[in-house]
Amino acid sequence: MSNAAGLLSIIIPVRNEAGWIKSTLAALPAGGEYIVVDGDSEDGTTEKLAQLAARRDPPLRLLACEPGRAAQMNAGARVAGGEVLLFLHADTRLPENAPQQIIAAVRGGSPWGRFDVRLEGRSRLLPLVAWLMNRRSRLTGLCTGDQALFVERRLFERVGGFAAIPLMEDLELSQRLNQVAAPACLAGPVRSSGRRWDRHGALRTIAHMSLLRGLYWLGVSPKRLARYYPESR
Repeated sequence: MSNAAGLLSIIIPVRNEAGWIKSTLAALPAGGEYIVVDGDSEDGTTEKLAQLAARRDPPLRLLACEPGRAAQMNAGARVAGGEVLLFLHADTRLPENAPQQIIAAVRGGSPWGRFDVRLEGRSRLLPLVAWLMNRRSRLTGLCTGDQALFVERRLFERVGGFAAIPLMEDLELSQRLNQVAAPACLAGPVRSSGRRWDRHGALRTIAHMSLLRGLYWLGVSPKRLARYYPESR
């Protein structure tokens, strides 16, 4: 594990992200393997990816599968060559030294982890939302996809990858990984779009997501909860 190129595979699930994918790819740090998995986009994302991939060195690996973030990330993991898998949302930007932070964490004995997140958008509440997300994650060991979860391949395969559910796949995987080891909570930060909070209103989004998570912990199935989360894939 002397460098990121042999260690790290970055897997990016996308669906209808034509407006974001160019800046996402431009912000990827050097080193590692990059796999983008499209889930039946209808807005030109696939065509734009093909154009951008041809100009990259090293090249991107482009895959397609049925829509669903869990299914897409599992598909990327199956073909990845790295010892560590990093799952990155299309609207999240890694710090330049992300590969080095991950390598240091893995060498230090952490088989999985995530980054602190900074949310970027119009709402003045976003810094507070990000602080609460990071604080909750450090206290519970659970993480969301916005925090760029990474995990050693052998552990990911051992626990069975992401569950085939339409929502809460990140929290569900975190639960199982926590049974093996506590996560490395890297300072980062990663920068993630606050578009969800800007689009629906910060307070409304906080209340909505808190309700969905509360129902999930009470045992309501993710399939049922997905009906009330229009952005689920």
